[in-house]
Amino acid sequence: MQAGNTTRDIKTPPAGIGMLLLLGPSLVWCSEYIGSGEVILATRTGSILGTSVLWAIIIGIFLKFWIGMSGARYTVCTGEGMIDMFARIPGPKHWAVWIVLVGQLAAATIAISSIASASGIFLSALVPIPQHIGGWIITLLAFLIAWSGEFKWLKIAMSLLILLVILGVFYVAFRVFPGVTTLLDGLIPRQPEVPSWALSKGISANPWREILPLIGWSAGGFASQVWYSYWVIGAGYGNARKDVYGQPADLEKLKTISAVGAERIKGWCRVVGTDASVAMVIGITATAGFLIAGSGVLGSMEIVPEGDEVAIQLSEIFASRWGTTGAILFMVGGTAALFSTQIGQLAGWPRLLADTFRICIPAFGKVLQWKNQFRLFLFFFFITNMIIVYTIGYKPVMLVKLGAILDGLLLTPLQAIWIFVGLYVVMPKLLRKDTWKILKPHWIYGVVLIVAFLVFGYFCIYQIPRIW
Repeated sequence: MQAGNTTRDIKTPPAGIGMLLLLGPSLVWCSEYIGSGEVILATRTGSILGTSVLWAIIIGIFLKFWIGMSGARYTVCTGEGMIDMFARIPGPKHWAVWIVLVGQLAAATIAISSIASASGIFLSALVPIPQHIGGWIITLLAFLIAWSGEFKWLKIAMSLLILLVILGVFYVAFRVFPGVTTLLDGLIPRQPEVPSWALSKGISANPWREILPLIGWSAGGFASQVWYSYWVIGAGYGNARKDVYGQPADLEKLKTISAVGAERIKGWCRVVGTDASVAMVIGITATAGFLIAGSGVLGSMEIVPEGDEVAIQLSEIFASRWGTTGAILFMVGGTAALFSTQIGQLAGWPRLLADTFRICIPAFGKVLQWKNQFRLFLFFFFITNMIIVYTIGYKPVMLVKLGAILDGLLLTPLQAIWIFVGLYVVMPKLLRKDTWKILKPHWIYGVVLIVAFLVFGYFCIYQIPRIW
């Protein structure tokens, strides 16, 4: 059975304060992307460049918020995920999905392994085990949880640990707050200079080598925006059928949606807007908090988190205020944050790749049921994690930065313009004219998606080649 609902199947959306009671996809989104980008990259960038790059966090997260929310809006209206939207982009058959398949297979392999290696180093700082063993333990546990699909209560426990660390970082950031003038100055986009003490430690004089990875994994990368459409399906918003993945929209049913059904769906679009806005606010405040704490503590101590000592070096943020207990708390919370991210990635990337293979290689979907497709890719990432953690896992910062570039920047300009086409070219063809008039996105969606295309395109075409 294909995805899609008739008018009578579309539930009446909540309104007002009731929308807050249904928030859910945003919390999964946050628990997935608050990990290496904040714990490692934001604190490292803050230690080197200070708060002068606060603008990069805000620009990156704000534009990705619009990309993710716009894609989720399409899902609410049609019932299908973002990859199926890309399959409908005009041009050669499935050309956009083929690009995603190739690009994301490489990005996922590096990005998932980078989280495993970083979390292994954090775990080995807590218990006396080799770092690669710690990475294997994290990989195995995340693999088993993602395989079973039962991780509701674990996610709650992990979220509490993450919240504890975030609150602690906010406290430290407050104690080392640089002042309103300095903070406001950091909101002005400019290229900062790398301080001489950082240059003496081998840091490149090109600040974009630190800025681009930070932007890449602020609010997650390309995949995170795709996954948000999956979490919306999981919640059953609007025309999406709850927990029905790997199926395109039922085009016949879409044509039967009346004006009444369209108004209900429009209400669910507002719910998605509220839900995504919560994720944006959490993302900006959490990432900025780590940046400020890294600047005020690690920067003042002239420490650059690097190599297999990254967990100990980062723990200096809490140790500076709460001694050994604070350092241990940071490492526990950091391990939890990275573990939570690993679970989210192992739940999301196999879904994404299963969709790309189903569309590009139809025989793949006919031979294997969706659940088996998901588990096949899950097992693939389990194996690649084990290998990479053992071979180059001692360089977590390098892996995290590479993953941020591959997943967070390279395909993001295309994602923005594809979603623009999906909303304004593809979706009108799937709906009746009267339904489209009701569900047509406001012009601001189109403007911001084009801006996102131009901004991330500038990073990819001009700045990325200059950092190598």
